[in-house]
Amino acid sequence: MSDERNSNNQEPTPSESKSEPASDGKPDPGGGGKSAGESTSKSAGKKTDPIRRITAIVLAVCLVILIWYVLSDRLTPHTDQAKVVALVVPIVPQVSGYLTEVDVRLHSVVNADDRLFQIDKRPYELAVRSAEANLDRAAQQVGARTATVKSAAARLGVAKAQLDRAQRNYNRTQQVLENNPGALSQADWDRAETSLAQAVERVASSEADLETAKEQLGAVGPDNPDLRSAIVALEQAQLDLAFSTIYAPSRGVIESFNVDVGHYAQAGQPLATFISTHDVWIQADMRENNISNIKVGNRVEFVLDVAPGRVFRGEVRSVGYGVGSQNPTNRGQLQTVTSSKGWLRDPQRFPVIIGFETDETARLLRIGGQADVVVYTGNYHILNAISWVNLRVRGILSYVR
Repeated sequence: MSDERNSNNQEPTPSESKSEPASDGKPDPGGGGKSAGESTSKSAGKKTDPIRRITAIVLAVCLVILIWYVLSDRLTPHTDQAKVVALVVPIVPQVSGYLTEVDVRLHSVVNADDRLFQIDKRPYELAVRSAEANLDRAAQQVGARTATVKSAAARLGVAKAQLDRAQRNYNRTQQVLENNPGALSQADWDRAETSLAQAVERVASSEADLETAKEQLGAVGPDNPDLRSAIVALEQAQLDLAFSTIYAPSRGVIESFNVDVGHYAQAGQPLATFISTHDVWIQADMRENNISNIKVGNRVEFVLDVAPGRVFRGEVRSVGYGVGSQNPTNRGQLQTVTSSKGWLRDPQRFPVIIGFETDETARLLRIGGQADVVVYTGNYHILNAISWVNLRVRGILSYVR
């Protein structure tokens, strides 16, 4: 009985018989748990690799962008702080009067020497006629003084002839008295002496009259001061008459216009604003570190908000040499020093003047309009290509600004 119990006890149970085949040739359960942990850690390590890869890619892209930004800032500088600039001239009358004709309206396009305004001519026409009369009067006065000079010269000639005759009579009388003292009386001698003295006085008086006439006449011909004064007065009157008509100084556009017929134009007070279109340019305000490589003649491309999607070409005309100070030092005062509030200093900007290659570009421009500008300072193919694409993207985006 005891042997049977032992043998029965040694027989495997079903659970044991099921577990034994799993243990044949295989690691124990403790060993199986260790392998599972190692595989889990390896899979976790594999999952972190894409993150590192993405981080490395992002850092590399940032480094490339930083290098591109630094190089493009100096080799292909660009800015969106650019505006269209032209010469703005106030239309100012040089004479006063009421407007009798107005030939333009707001935003009228005019050419050189087109009439803009007409001031009442009548007062200035009268002034011209008065100046002409004064010139004629001056010419008559000069003629009369010339005649006076001629008359004084004739009288001087007569006086000199009388002096010569009196002198010869005096000499004869003196010679007779020396040769024959009793031939002539004292009265004869006195008459000869008196006649000579009177002739001398008449000559002196005639010479003085001639000098006076010459002084009153002044210079002869066009150099005469009275004639010159009358001529200048006539020219001034004619000039004022010409100034009564106001013409366009060049091709351009009328702005700030709000007058009509009957308005009293005051000399020196503007009637309208004239924008000249014969010389239009773009002023690009570049940062100070942008202009180190910019030279006159560099090729430029720009886009205008007024013509979205289109790219225009030009060239650098000039680069500014100075900008105004916010706190200029005046005599008798001390310089005011201002400090920057941020930890980065605001960059100083200098104007870069850009001209156009075609007249078609100038016709599209509006004074004060905005532009995006790129300057190509050399044959930097990669940077130039990137800036080329960047500018065209900006041009397309200007549709939705």
